[in-house]
Amino acid sequence: MSGCCCTRLAGKTALITGAAQGLGEAIARRFAGEGAKVFIADLQVDSGNNTAKAIKESGGQAFFVRLDVTSEQSWNDAMTAVLNETGCLDILVNNAGINIREPIEVMSAGQFDSMLAVNVKGPFLGCKYAIPLMRKASGGSIINMSSVCGLIGHRYTTEAYTVTKGAVTLLTKTVAVRYAKDNIRCNSLHPSTADTPLTRELLKDPVKREERIGEVPLGRLASTADIANAALFLASDEAAFINGVAFPVDGGATAD
Repeated sequence: MSGCCCTRLAGKTALITGAAQGLGEAIARRFAGEGAKVFIADLQVDSGNNTAKAIKESGGQAFFVRLDVTSEQSWNDAMTAVLNETGCLDILVNNAGINIREPIEVMSAGQFDSMLAVNVKGPFLGCKYAIPLMRKASGGSIINMSSVCGLIGHRYTTEAYTVTKGAVTLLTKTVAVRYAKDNIRCNSLHPSTADTPLTRELLKDPVKREERIGEVPLGRLASTADIANAALFLASDEAAFINGVAFPVDGGATAD
């Protein structure tokens, strides 16, 4: 990153939830590499600080802010920290999410409530608190992390996860049409199974691995770079006329 002349997000401030590791970390690193000041928003304090430190050591600008996406007070505190540090917010990536892998006949109501709280309430609150700041800045870009499961029924994924990601898809479209007048764009990303440490553990089972790769016409898992690059495009001015889009990053899985 040091010495890089890439400036597609120069002068912009971005907050990314669930950015201490995995996909969120990849997005944070990509944004920082393009000139953005990035806020690593997560409950994992040590990992979050380490990610921010690594970005700084690579020549980027990064800050850690503790955030529980299910808490309205936590969102308020995080946005206050952003304003105190940079004075504005231009980009929000609602990336944090969980998946309790139990089918509908087994999943408890409490487990379902937990998934709704993180996967739906989290992005809802993120939009709620980002919109006023973006309006003051004369616009912004909100990117909600959905899934191919937010577009189709998925035989290998639990019903609850599909419900939450479908909700994110339509939350995105509603925010997009209501706040376009404020030059605030809102789009959702829909990855197929991504190659992360978490999914590598799951896909140690060769049957599961064959299932997931077999549904992708391009014949591989999505990389974190694939998804981070798509997020970068939607965050940048190159996507200035893209609003309310459900953007698959799935190697053609939802086209088959």
